[in-house]
Amino acid sequence: MNATPATERMPALYLSHGAPPLADDPVWPGQLAAWSAGLPRPTAILVVSAHWEEAPLALGATESVPLVHDFWGFPEHYYRVRYDAPGAPALAASVRAMLRRAGTPVQDVPDRGLDHGAYVPLVEMFPGADIPVLQISMPTLDPVELLGIGRRLAPLRDEGVLIVGSGFFTHNLAALRHGGTPGWSAEFDDWGREALVRADVDALLDFENKAPAGRLAHPRTEHFAPLFVTLGAAEGELGTGRSVIDGFWMGLAKRSVQFG
Repeated sequence: MNATPATERMPALYLSHGAPPLADDPVWPGQLAAWSAGLPRPTAILVVSAHWEEAPLALGATESVPLVHDFWGFPEHYYRVRYDAPGAPALAASVRAMLRRAGTPVQDVPDRGLDHGAYVPLVEMFPGADIPVLQISMPTLDPVELLGIGRRLAPLRDEGVLIVGSGFFTHNLAALRHGGTPGWSAEFDDWGREALVRADVDALLDFENKAPAGRLAHPRTEHFAPLFVTLGAAEGELGTGRSVIDGFWMGLAKRSVQFG
């Protein structure tokens, strides 16, 4: 990976982050590592994860604190994973200035570490844990509002900040399968791929009604929602979007995309 911090505009990413056992998958970690190897080295990383909903919008820790192991019933070694990336206080100050408006407070949660939607993919993509990371919450699941947040954050890309929306392209845990891909997941994934190719943001915003099996692919929308922060941050470059990772894991679409 390039060891020089980026001086060019950074891409904006949406990735399907995987559960903690992602580290044991025979393919996925290598896909994430190859993806990051092709990126300029970020000055900092800003992550919006499906696993942190809090309003008003919250900024996580700006110094190293313990990870949030926000999962249950896994083998003990998954709870011993560490990712001691430095905090990003300067990035936090910029985010506060960009997002805080009259009637729109921004709060700080200084003891809130990275959750698995953030650290699980970062362990594979930036294993040195030597790039400052800031996680912010989703204050809403409204796609239009999240698109607006992404637009306001977009200038950070010109400062070398890698903006990452971390979710899952289809996410219905009640329908997980150990073999085969359910039709609804494949249909939604194909629809979403085509919408991204067309840069059809209006269709994506109304995915619950426009997509086949939209409500089955996302019974609750938190894992699709980070995509809209990414789309907002990538506005003006949506035609550059490309799927870097596709395929399925336990029947769920792991499509992950890059803009710019």
